[in-house]
Amino acid sequence: MSEYLVVTGMSGAGRSTAAATLEDLGWFVIDNMPSALISKVSELVDRTGSEMERVAFVVGRGGGDLDDVLPAVDALEAGRNRVRILFLDAADDVLIRRFEGTRRRHPQAARGVVDSIADERLLLEGLRDRADLVMDTGELNVNQLRIRLIEVFGGEEPGSAMRTSIVSFGFKYGVPLDVDLMFDCRFLPNPYWDEALRNHSGLDPEVREYVLERPETSEFLDKLEDLLTMLIPAYMREGKSYLTLAMGCTGGRHRSVVLAEEMVRRLDRHGIPTTVFHRDVER
Repeated sequence: MSEYLVVTGMSGAGRSTAAATLEDLGWFVIDNMPSALISKVSELVDRTGSEMERVAFVVGRGGGDLDDVLPAVDALEAGRNRVRILFLDAADDVLIRRFEGTRRRHPQAARGVVDSIADERLLLEGLRDRADLVMDTGELNVNQLRIRLIEVFGGEEPGSAMRTSIVSFGFKYGVPLDVDLMFDCRFLPNPYWDEALRNHSGLDPEVREYVLERPETSEFLDKLEDLLTMLIPAYMREGKSYLTLAMGCTGGRHRSVVLAEEMVRRLDRHGIPTTVFHRDVER
């Protein structure tokens, strides 16, 4: 059984970075490939003796060609292959800034950038709805996106089960759009108001101790651990490929970081390997 990943999404949201990162991780990446040829490539991959176990198709630059993507995905799945769709997205204002900053021409630029983004979003609507993982790149720079992709795909073995990840973030920088479950950590005392801790982060032992010694922290983590150890096997049984949890505090440097790290440790104790990404810890 071969493994295929269709990488798509909005222009300016990071498809090129995703292609380069996946290639570094050992995927056979075909960028800007006509969707109608996906089935032909799969025939070559599935031949006896082929050494290509994992293939990533990067699609989305051509408007009319997009109509062929989902039928191609259906055909791959009918061949009992593992097929997933990664959709890279960002808010319209972010995409506009990126195009204005690079002076690149939008692939749909029959009209202005704003209208072109709206046209492309409409064209990609079906793919986004079908995606196994929607990744919001609006608050990520190129290096952060690469790290996020490595955390999701880097330790993955061909045919592996559902990937679970936890993202810590700061509400002041915006809520991540690509998460399945979100938890607000702002009910806990904020280490920021302790001058001795303000310039440290949740990765430092003194902040970790400050947060974890609170009785309400232990109670919250115990209840969340019970919830997740019930939900995660249920998601796996339903065939979900990715589960992303988010933990937020005001700035994304202290409480959410500590709780995310602690929950990764607890899930690992239950045999649920989990990656962690601290979106705003360096802000």
